[in-house]
Order: sequence, then C-alpha cells, then structure tokens
Amino acid sequence: MTKKILIRGMLSVVMLTASLMSGASDAPGNVTLVKESYPTLTDGALASARLTDKLSNVLLQSGEMKITQKDLNDEIGKSPEGVRPQLKRNLFFVLENKAAQMFLDYEAESWAKQNKIKSSGQNDRLQKYLASLTANVSVSEAEMKSFFNENKEMIGDASYDQIKDQLKDFILGQKKQEAIDAHIAAIGTRYEIDINKTWAAKQYSAAMDNPIDKARKSGKPTLVDLGADGCRPCEMMTPILESLKSEYAGKVNVLFVHTLKEQILAARYRVQSIPVQIFFDKNGKEVFRHVGFYPKDRIVAKLAEIGVK
Repeated sequence: MTKKILIRGMLSVVMLTASLMSGASDAPGNVTLVKESYPTLTDGALASARLTDKLSNVLLQSGEMKITQKDLNDEIGKSPEGVRPQLKRNLFFVLENKAAQMFLDYEAESWAKQNKIKSSGQNDRLQKYLASLTANVSVSEAEMKSFFNENKEMIGDASYDQIKDQLKDFILGQKKQEAIDAHIAAIGTRYEIDINKTWAAKQYSAAMDNPIDKARKSGKPTLVDLGADGCRPCEMMTPILESLKSEYAGKVNVLFVHTLKEQILAARYRVQSIPVQIFFDKNGKEVFRHVGFYPKDRIVAKLAEIGVK
C-alpha cells in the first residue's frame, strides 16, 4: 500500500541514569523557548526546551543529564555511513533524537518499577512502555471505510472486504505512531531542559538549508510531496505535481522530495510511509498532511481552503 521508511532507530538507545531535576536556567524574564526563536526547526521533543547562554561546553542539560558535542559525534559514528553527511547538517535533529531516547528510557524504567513489569532488557522495557501508551488506540469501521473511499486510486480493484484487515492494521499503526509522536513532542513540557543558545543558532542556519524550509520562508503557500522511486502511489503523483507546478506558478511552491536521498529531512518531517503530501500556509505553518495517493481535484480543493485560487 505504501512503502515504509525505516529511519527511526537509526540513532542508538542510550540509558539515562541521571536524575531529572531542573537544569541550569536563566532568570524567568530571559527565558526563550526553541519554538519561539526557531518555529520551523522542530515541533518535537525539544520545541519547548529553553535557550540559555549559561552552558559551557555543554549542548543540553536537564538536572544532572548533559549532552556534549562528543556525544553527538559518537552517535553519528554509529549511523550508516551514507547518512552521516546529512546528520552533520542536522545536528539539532541528532541532539533531539538522543535526548528523546534518554527521557523515554527514564520514563520506561520508572513505569516498569511502578507497575512491577518484568522485561528482558532496556529495549524490551521501552517497547512495553510505548505499547502501554497506545493500549487504548483503536480504529473504527467508519475510519476504515473512509480511508478506503479516499484512496481507491491507490488500492486498485480490491474490494473493501478483501483488504479491510490490512486497512485496519495500517490505520492502527498510523494512529499509534501519532500517539507516540505526541507523547515525545511533549517531553519539553514535562521536564526542564536547557540548550546552548549559541550552538542552537548555528544549527538553525545549517538545518534550514534545504528545499522545504526555504520554500516555507518564501511568503507563499507550499505543497511538498515526499516519495521515492519504485513506489506506485508516488509515481502516480508525478504528473499531478507537474501540472500543479505549471498551473500555480508564482502562487504556490510545489516540491518533490526523494525520501531515500533525503532520509534525515524526511525524518525531521516525521515521514513514516510514502507518499506524503504536506501543505504549509504562506507563513510556513503546516496546515494539513495526507498519506498515500492524493487526487488532483482534492489537492486543488485543499489549496483553495488556504486561500489559493
């Protein structure tokens, strides 16, 4: 149905042994959050972290927990060689992933002790903890039928009854991932996290040097389609994108991003399956995203909703 992109898990899991208390912080009146200074950099775990100029030789601190440049270099060294240059251009992404793993490991350990959960190790404990966060997630018959009706071009000749079990698994997986992503995105609201202000400014400049973020800063609405070769729904999107580029020239940025060539950029934008279409308004704010083949008439209607005629 869609082609899975295996990006998560690229960075190794690191055990958090430090206590999670308040870190070094500026006076309340001087506190600036990452999402306030760099709204397009992340909406993930560190969006609500605080920027400070009081950290010396440390990139991130929360209580006794610290992350340094050496820690990030070590993480990059463990990653596949082909993506290392991309990671070096996106060090804030590396920092965010490392921090998220640390906090999740801490929470998983606390949860397991409190609930007397037995596990075979750190990874097993983390998986059980994440499963507990999504235990109540479900998929209704109406959601399945809606997805089927909206993606008939991608599904082909198969009837609803023939593929409803597959649809359920696919939609359930998406909803569970969304729940986990929301939990991770709120880490900065659950803990006091400080980030080196000077370092963050440098990384912001590097991270923004890509087609998506440049388009978001253009002052025009943007449609980004993320896909790859060998993906049937992605190939079906190609002629649609070409016609949209011509018809909306000067009004809308229409971009295609090859996720296998830009794995880290795709990961930054939380792409799990392809194709994905992401709509941004003229201020660069994400207003809608769709997974799977998206017919031209529905794209046109969505553009009209954000004021594009």
